[in-house]
Amino acid sequence: MQHVSPIREPLVTGGKTYADITEDVCRQVEAKPNVRWMVALGVSLVFLGIFIYSVYRTLWFGIGEWGLNKTVGWAWDITNFVWWVGIGHAGTLISAILLLFRQKWRTSINRAAEAMTIFAVICAAMFPVLHMGRPWLAYWVLPLPNTFGSLWVNFNSPLLWDVFAISTYFSVSLVFWYIGLIPDFATIRDRATGPIARRAYALLSMNWTGSAKHWSRYETVSLILAGLATPLVLSVHTIVSMDFATSVIPGWHTTIFPPYFVAGAIFSGFAMVLTLMIITRKTFKLEDYITLEHVESMNKVITLTGSIVGVAYITEFFIAWYSGVEYEQYAFINRATGPYWWAYWSMMTCNVITPQLFWFRSIRRSLTATFIISIFVNIGMWFERFVIIVTSLHRDFLPSSWVMFSPTSIDIGVYVGTMGLFFTLFLLFAKFFPVVNMAEVKSILKSSRGVSHTHNPDASMHGTAPNTHKHD
Repeated sequence: MQHVSPIREPLVTGGKTYADITEDVCRQVEAKPNVRWMVALGVSLVFLGIFIYSVYRTLWFGIGEWGLNKTVGWAWDITNFVWWVGIGHAGTLISAILLLFRQKWRTSINRAAEAMTIFAVICAAMFPVLHMGRPWLAYWVLPLPNTFGSLWVNFNSPLLWDVFAISTYFSVSLVFWYIGLIPDFATIRDRATGPIARRAYALLSMNWTGSAKHWSRYETVSLILAGLATPLVLSVHTIVSMDFATSVIPGWHTTIFPPYFVAGAIFSGFAMVLTLMIITRKTFKLEDYITLEHVESMNKVITLTGSIVGVAYITEFFIAWYSGVEYEQYAFINRATGPYWWAYWSMMTCNVITPQLFWFRSIRRSLTATFIISIFVNIGMWFERFVIIVTSLHRDFLPSSWVMFSPTSIDIGVYVGTMGLFFTLFLLFAKFFPVVNMAEVKSILKSSRGVSHTHNPDASMHGTAPNTHKHD
């Protein structure tokens, strides 16, 4: 029997039963789209249209449509790439690491966080492909046998490591997300009234019956995937950071980048999860499942990772001074006082100062304050990547090569457009897939609520916890 602390607030409120959970979560899948969802989808599709047009211009006329120049060869494209990859980190951390540590507060938010990871990585992958200039030759980055003689990929390049890291990360995250959806697809399948819906969810549920054998395999696969995904949380952004750290550019050539980038990725990822979940809980009336306890727990993670990022910023300045290298010292002084000073201080304000407000419990548990701060965090993390990339490049070793970077309308269109792509995918997911993991939420209901002591006709449904099913 599971012991539950009498002083800890429940993770599911409102005295819910198994049947209540099924009804509350399935309601948004089975009901017709509401006006708010349609309006949000319409806005997202507009931005998606901007993305398609901007990509067309980029492919047809080349990356000269962007604001790049001879000195600043990387700018918004790589900034956006690193930003989107960072946002995708929270999903794997919540799904894998918190599962291995048996943190039960993850159950209501892991599904949406995993979906966010997949959609963010899709958006991130767009930028390196577009920056190739000839994306139809993108398969050349793969170590495939070819007929071009001795042509082969450079395994010493961190850009190639990116290909392996992100493709592996995407594959494992996609499988992890889908495996978790199977029991809930079976529940929706059994409730479906229309022939198309029943057939579609039957196909997605892969003949799930809810037997003891199925549950045993489900839990085994979940643990295996969690074990595989846990190193990816650390390795993916470590490898992304090596795109910069393995170079000799002042401001990039530093060993602090791997842990600094990983902390920043978790920091921005949790902020985006909060942004999405606060909207989702209100739109789909899931206040009893995504509670203030969940919000407060995520805010504590943001406070920790934000503090780590702040220490990293200070450490960078110290190491630049301690190195005695005048070029390194100038790179950091230029960040804070040069022509891009506004970007640097926007980064410091959003990433270091703003999250410290979460030390106050009243702010940690305030949905309005949390929503606003989560937006500020992601703005600050975008500026962090911009500062690292552009301010380190725009002042070359030769003063004759010093330039300023200004984004074009196509730069802006591609970036804003990926937000349209991201939110279009997330809105479709939230409408047609269960946004909360019913099976796992049912497994954490407190026995004191009497759920496990009374017969519930819904308790035999395929999406309930494993101990509610008979053996084969």
